[in-house]
Amino acid sequence: MTEHDADNAPVVTEELRGHVLLIGLNRPDKRNACNLEMLQALARAYQRLEDDPEAWIGVLFAHGDHFTAGLDLADVAPRMAEGAEFLADGDGIDPWGLVGRDRTKPVITTVQGRCLTLGIELLLASDIRIAAADTRFSQLEVQRGIYPFGGATIRFPQDAGWGNAMRWLLTGDEFDAAEALRIGLVQEVVDPGTQRDRAVELAEHIARRAAPLAVRATLASARRARVEGHRPAAERLTKDMAALFQTADAAEGVASFLERRPAEFQGR
Repeated sequence: MTEHDADNAPVVTEELRGHVLLIGLNRPDKRNACNLEMLQALARAYQRLEDDPEAWIGVLFAHGDHFTAGLDLADVAPRMAEGAEFLADGDGIDPWGLVGRDRTKPVITTVQGRCLTLGIELLLASDIRIAAADTRFSQLEVQRGIYPFGGATIRFPQDAGWGNAMRWLLTGDEFDAAEALRIGLVQEVVDPGTQRDRAVELAEHIARRAAPLAVRATLASARRARVEGHRPAAERLTKDMAALFQTADAAEGVASFLERRPAEFQGR
């Protein structure tokens, strides 16, 4: 069931387009500020991506002019002060990838307008990131007397380098899409209004050309190396490759090569 805001519009939209699940933040009149309802609906959408066998890749985007203004503090601050969890146990998958079940399918995130605080952290938690040229970023928690708790302190230095991350984490200053591209926060900057189409184009390209089990194995290996280190990841390479060779998709991949035709993968 899709979660709804007070005006009965879904606060998070979901659309399965082929093998691509489009997940949309949908409180545009609030600059997509995340209240508790939206946080929980987003977690359920990520669970659908994980559990739906027809969904091979996700695209996270936002309706309206802005990606997100961050947390709706009026709604969420009391729970933050109590140290309470936003997600009930077993109810959804954490979109920031910090607690609970690990996500195994790739997510492409695309942003525009204002992308503040947890919006940057959603970018950092995804796998490929695209920004409209008009996007303005800020990890401004330190200017509010708090600090980023959605993963920026962990992932931003990894992705952008220590100095680049600290420049923006410690000041809370605003930066633009060109700077986001320079430091590796995003991989592409596109014309405003085209960002979602570009993300879907890239997602459909992956879904069409790449075997889904191989994509997930690639993600798992790269994440293992990042979280556990070089040796644990290296020790799994041969074992995981052997398992992939036993799949129908691997057989199809070899057959398509020998027969000089596009592969038709089934995720089996």
